[in-house]
Amino acid sequence: MTPRRFSVAALLCSALVSGPVAADTLRDALVSAYETNPNLTAAREGQKATNEGVPLAKANGRPDVSIQSTYFENIMQDSGSSVTQARGISANGTISAPVYAGGGIRNAVRAAENRVEAGFASLRGTESAIFSAVVGAYMDVIRDESIVDLNRAQVGVLSVNLDATRDRFEIGDLTRTDVAQSEARLALATSNLESARANLIRSKEIYIQLVGREPGQLSAPPPLPNLPDTPDNAVNVALENNPDLIAAREAREAAGFDRRAANASRLPTVSVFTTPSYSNALDSISSRIPGFQADNKSFTAQAGVRATIPLYQGGQPAAQIRQAQARLGQAQELEIAAEREAIAQTRASYASWKAANDVIVASERAVSANELSLEGTRAENSVGNRTILDILNAEQELLNSKVQLVTARRNAYVAGFTLLAAMGRAEARDLGLEGGVLYDPVAEYEKVDNAWNDLSTLPDPTTKSTRTVDTPAQKAEIEPLPTQMRK
Repeated sequence: MTPRRFSVAALLCSALVSGPVAADTLRDALVSAYETNPNLTAAREGQKATNEGVPLAKANGRPDVSIQSTYFENIMQDSGSSVTQARGISANGTISAPVYAGGGIRNAVRAAENRVEAGFASLRGTESAIFSAVVGAYMDVIRDESIVDLNRAQVGVLSVNLDATRDRFEIGDLTRTDVAQSEARLALATSNLESARANLIRSKEIYIQLVGREPGQLSAPPPLPNLPDTPDNAVNVALENNPDLIAAREAREAAGFDRRAANASRLPTVSVFTTPSYSNALDSISSRIPGFQADNKSFTAQAGVRATIPLYQGGQPAAQIRQAQARLGQAQELEIAAEREAIAQTRASYASWKAANDVIVASERAVSANELSLEGTRAENSVGNRTILDILNAEQELLNSKVQLVTARRNAYVAGFTLLAAMGRAEARDLGLEGGVLYDPVAEYEKVDNAWNDLSTLPDPTTKSTRTVDTPAQKAEIEPLPTQMRK
């Protein structure tokens, strides 16, 4: 393991040590998604199908052997013939091997190999995208649980405020307007709590969709290592490692070989062949010629070289070449598009990460200042210098700053992980998921690279991902509403 990967693995594994015993860690969620997410397992199966393109292309350059067997009965023959045959069997074989195909086979093999490389990169991209989604869902659950708790606490505070306001109204210290303002704020806080609960339920369901199980008590994620100092450094890494860009680059290489292979369609081809033939009349030959002894068996064989020179094919070769040229042009443009997307995603993620970190600092200051402001407002209200509305506003501003802080922490972590993904550093081996056997696409390819046996087969695939139909509908349980809100 490289030092960079070791540091990432150590930091992610630290969640297992530092978190509560019963808590789920980010690493747990990533491992579960890696093993059971249907989109990822489907991508692996798709890569296996892509791998078979190489032996399919190589098969065109290998010998071809076939045999044709026939049994026949002559049900009608010329009555004037002096020699007749009632039945017979025959076997005709053909063995041929290409010698020269205009470079079509060689280029087709190289195109297939490049598509395998593109598939490896696309599989990396799928893995990285799913991990990014898992991190987002994990942080969404943590954020929304915090927001539910903050809103629940706000409902509790405003409920106490309302009770105190009503008591002071009863003794003539406050007006009916003060009571109405307190009731309105409590109703609004209760409404916000219900919205927060709905958001938490939605985040939990998305988590289940991605990870395959419901979230338990989620522990805080470990810090993200190896984040770049500047956006230019991030872009330089992305241009070398971004899986989508690598896939586009390999697809362009494959299209180039397809273009060369298409040119072979109007070039001569040369092959060697042999055609053995055996026939047996099964002792059914009869003759009216005295002394004629029929030979019921025969065996012949031919061998030679066959050259095919295309003269006119209805315009097909030219159309194939133009088609391959257009696809090469398309692949070239898509490579540039992938490069643009990688650059834009890297820079945008870097900006989002930096901005979210700045928001965290500002929000922490805002929370501290609003706590001081609320405390002062309550003290001033006790001596008649502040109104109930001032207290309500101060409480709302404190809640808003706390929600903003929780959201900023979520945004910073997700943006940082998205930045790592854009740089090509957010895959299983980067994240230290070596707790079990990691899927090795190269090993799967090597199993079939030189496969030549027509009779080799594999068992039909079985489902590897897990279903979530048995998971219960998620909830966001809260304490019962205050008595005055049920009136």
